[in-house]
Amino acid sequence: MGVVYYGVYPQYFELGRVEAMRELGMTYREMEENGTMLPVKHLEINYHGSARYDDLLTIKTKITELPGVKITFDHEVRNEAGELLTTGNVVLVFVSSETRRPKKAPSDFLQTMAPFFT
Repeated sequence: MGVVYYGVYPQYFELGRVEAMRELGMTYREMEENGTMLPVKHLEINYHGSARYDDLLTIKTKITELPGVKITFDHEVRNEAGELLTTGNVVLVFVSSETRRPKKAPSDFLQTMAPFFT
């Protein structure tokens, strides 16, 4: 059909999340090495248009509130013409690697993020 399969968009969102966290100064790897996992609790996707094969896409990722036990990422996917193709949000929960129970966001991560929310 010449369009990107709808099930690929969560992978695009994940790329946006990974890079957003890297820009904030903490990688998923570092978080896991320090005893925190981030499983997905909720995923919502709204399709506005179709990406075509070989389109250059831009994934915009925002964190709109300081995390507590969970963190929400809002995503937009646009094509080269700037047309909005997809929006969505993903909620992840901070979970202890030891207990497998929810926990508050790591303090060093919150300190890194705090200036963006004051």
